[in-house]
Amino acid sequence: MVSQKKRNVRTGSEKTRKSKVILMVGTAKGAFIFTSDNGRRNWKPSGPHFKGSKIYHIAYDHRNRMLLASVNNEQWGPSIARSFDLGKTWQTSKIPPKYPKNSDWSVKRVWHIEPGIEDEPNVLLAGVEPAGLFRSEDRGESWTPNEALLNHSTRSNWQPGYGGLCMHTILVNPSDSKKIHVAISAVGTLYTLDGGLSWKFQNKNVLADFRPDKYPEYGQCVHKLAFHRSKPEVIYHQNHCGVYRSDNGGEDWIDIRNNLPSRFGFPIAVDSENPKKVYNAPLESDGARISPGGHFAVWTSDNSGKEWYPLDRGLPKTSYFTVLRECLATDSEDRCGVYFGTTTGQLFASRNQGNTWTKVTDTLPPILSVSASRE
Repeated sequence: MVSQKKRNVRTGSEKTRKSKVILMVGTAKGAFIFTSDNGRRNWKPSGPHFKGSKIYHIAYDHRNRMLLASVNNEQWGPSIARSFDLGKTWQTSKIPPKYPKNSDWSVKRVWHIEPGIEDEPNVLLAGVEPAGLFRSEDRGESWTPNEALLNHSTRSNWQPGYGGLCMHTILVNPSDSKKIHVAISAVGTLYTLDGGLSWKFQNKNVLADFRPDKYPEYGQCVHKLAFHRSKPEVIYHQNHCGVYRSDNGGEDWIDIRNNLPSRFGFPIAVDSENPKKVYNAPLESDGARISPGGHFAVWTSDNSGKEWYPLDRGLPKTSYFTVLRECLATDSEDRCGVYFGTTTGQLFASRNQGNTWTKVTDTLPPILSVSASRE
């Protein structure tokens, strides 16, 4: 982890510009942007932006100081919006993600937006439903589909999870943009070494106990993937049927549920300071989808999932929170901040790696996504 003092040595403009942390929250009724410039002690809110629209993800592209929001409106359909002033004004993509007219597919929702690597400042990626990967080379003005996934030989056999046939995770190797992992519910994990010209499944040892073949080549219901930028070959995986880690870039997976109270949950996140420290939000079961035992805690491991312990200081004694796949996030501050949002509108933050929690607000619509960044 590079300290704030060291970061500010980079340029004269960064020396004088005050650090601001941005907390981006997508809900079932719009987007909310929270900012803090006093060490994350207080948060200034703005919003709702895009009132009435479902916002499945908001990302911050630090290369262009740009907010990116997946806007899913029941009347006008899905789009991607951009803001260069922290949400004061927004621009919608001139050409949003759309499948070709001659295909059998139509974009229903945009689930995830991922900025490209440092060497490609204009490149963005987006995951949509029904499952597909889109690329923009003009900072989000226009989007084109990945043809290899659109025409994948197994595509006709892909089945949706409970939330739809959605591509909800995109991991781009920070040092090689041709290496990309994507996760699709309920298809599993796919990987490309050539920038999306070809794809292979990476689901070895991942359980799908709802299928006749418990360990199929594809058909697993992956809920979320996460990695640390310094160790992209180590990937953490929350699945419908377990919690996993891969130490070899997804080639095979190790079950790391161990002493977690449940194998079921949606999100997983990695600490910005320690690639061996991972956060998880277990739910009681697929059927219940509430806090185990009526008490929510974020669980963490300091040793890559070998052993877990709960982080609940400052959280309610009794709670039945549901935290969705995009609703657990970490920032890049020192110490690492951790954030989560619930389907009942509570937003919690920790300035110290989850050791203590404070409530940012409990008055939001159902929260669909949480992400954090420095401006």
